[in-house]
Amino acid sequence: MTRKMVDCRSMPSEIGCTLTIAGEEEEVLDAAVAHAVDKHGHENTPELREQIRSGLVDAEPAMA
Repeated sequence: MTRKMVDCRSMPSEIGCTLTIAGEEEEVLDAAVAHAVDKHGHENTPELREQIRSGLVDAEPAMA
């Protein structure tokens, strides 16, 4: 399975967040939603999950 990542620097943010999350798609999605709720004040909604999912990109392998 392809690793995915999301980088807060690619999303609009009032706090200038620089967090990057990488891993399996569902792991990244769950962690990114938790981060968005906890640090950015978003609500955990299906729309937020879809917005984050649409922003996931393939991650380069960290280990050979």
